Amino acid sequence: MSKLWGGRFTKQTDRFTDHFHSSISFDSRMYREDITGSMAHAKMLGKQGIISQEDADTIVSALTEILADIEAGKVTFDEQAEDIHMNVETILIQRIGDVGKRLHTGRSRNDQVALDTRMYAKKEIIAIRKLLLNLIQELNELAKVHTQTILPGYTHLQRAQPVTLAHHLLAYVEMFKRDMGRLSDCYGRTNICPLGSGALATTTYPLDRAFVAEQLGFAGFSQNSMDGVSDRDFCVELASCLSMVMMHLSRFCEEIILWSSHEFRFIELDDAYATGSSIMPQKKNPDMAELIRGKTGRVYGHLMGLLTTMKGLPLAYNKDMQEDKEAIFDTIDTVKMCLPVFTNMIATMQVRKENMLQAAKGGFTNATDAADWLVKQGVPFRDAHAIIGQLVLYCIEHHTNLDDLSLEEYQAISPVFNESVYDAISVEQCVKARKVPGGPAKEMTEAGIALNDAWLKEQEAKEI
Repeated sequence: MSKLWGGRFTKQTDRFTDHFHSSISFDSRMYREDITGSMAHAKMLGKQGIISQEDADTIVSALTEILADIEAGKVTFDEQAEDIHMNVETILIQRIGDVGKRLHTGRSRNDQVALDTRMYAKKEIIAIRKLLLNLIQELNELAKVHTQTILPGYTHLQRAQPVTLAHHLLAYVEMFKRDMGRLSDCYGRTNICPLGSGALATTTYPLDRAFVAEQLGFAGFSQNSMDGVSDRDFCVELASCLSMVMMHLSRFCEEIILWSSHEFRFIELDDAYATGSSIMPQKKNPDMAELIRGKTGRVYGHLMGLLTTMKGLPLAYNKDMQEDKEAIFDTIDTVKMCLPVFTNMIATMQVRKENMLQAAKGGFTNATDAADWLVKQGVPFRDAHAIIGQLVLYCIEHHTNLDDLSLEEYQAISPVFNESVYDAISVEQCVKARKVPGGPAKEMTEAGIALNDAWLKEQEAKEI
C-alpha cells in the first residue's frame, strides 16, 4: 500500500515499523470526530473557493456515507494506513477518486489530530459530568433518609465526635460538586478549535477558521498556530480532574471496605456488589470497592505518564504526542466504568443504624461536649480540657464511659459538675447542639440538602 505521504521516499517502511508506528488500533474510536471535522473543513474549503463547491459537496456526501458504513460495521481499518485520519482519507479517495485528494488542502494531520482529540474530550467530559450528577443525586437522596442516623466521626481513624450519616455523605457531595466544577473549567479550555493551524505555521490558503469553529461547536479558535498543534495540556488537565474524581471515589471506597467489615458492621453491601471466596464459604468481599480503589492508581499513572511525555518536547508537533491517546482514553474509560458501579453500590447497601449508634457511644466521642459544658459553667477551656482528660483516664482505668459515671465520680474530679451534664453529653444532644452552618445538626444537614437540590436542578438544566 502506498503511503499518502510517501512521495519523497524510495522504499516501503518495514512491516514491524508499520505496526510500531500505527495508532489505528486505539484512535479508531475517534472516527466520528474525525469525519465530522473533515466535513466542516470541506464545507469551509468550498465556501472560500479554495476547492469548487461541487467538490466540497461530493466530499461531504461521501464522508456521510463512510460514517454510516463505519457505524454499521461495514468498514475494516488498515494498520498500514497508520491512523484514523489516513484511514478515512484513504477510504474517501477509493470511493470518489481525485476529488477525495482535495480534502486535505490547507490542513495537516497535526491540527487534525488536535481537533479530533479536543472534540472527543469535550464529548466525554459531558458524559462523565452526567455520571457524576447521578452520583451526587443518589448521595443527596440517601442523606435525606439519614439526617438522624448517628455514627462516630473519625480523625486519625480514631473515634472523635458523633456526627450523622447524612453529614458524612454530604461531605462527599461537596467533593464531587467541586469535581463537577473542575470538569466544567477543563471543558472551557478544551473548547478551542485548533484546525487551521496546519503543521505549525497555518497555510497560504484563505481559511475561515471562525466558520469551522462555529460549525463544530467550539467557542473560538486557537490564537497561535504553534500552540494549537503542539500542546496537550487539555489532556493533562482532564487526566488531573479525573484523578481527583478517582481520589474521592477511592476514599469513600476505603470507608465502605472498613464499614462492611465484621469489625465495624456499619453497612451490608448488596450481594450484587460483593463476591465470595473460592475456599472460605463464609466470606463476602467488597471487591467492587476494592477494584475502584485499585483503579485509582491506574488513572494516577496515566496522569504522570502524560506529564512525563510532554515535559521535554520542543515546539511544535512531535510524534511523542501519539502517546496521549491511550492514556486519556483509558483514563476516561476507567472513570466511566467506576462511577455507575459506585453509585449503584451506594444505592443498594443496607445501613445498620444501631451498630453505628453504639459505636458513636463508645470511644469518648462526647468528651469535647463535656469540656464545652464546663466552659459554659465558667471554666476556662484549657482547664476544662484537662478535667475531661482526667475523667477519660479514670474511665479507661475503670472500664466505663463518661455517660455511666456517677455524679459523685464527676465531682471527685471537679465540683463544678451537676446533673445537667448528662443531658449535654448524650450523643443525640452532641449532634443536635451543633447548629453551626455546615454542621451535623438535623436542621443544618437539611439546609445543605436543600441547597444541593437547587444546585442539582441548575445542573440538569445545562449541558456543561
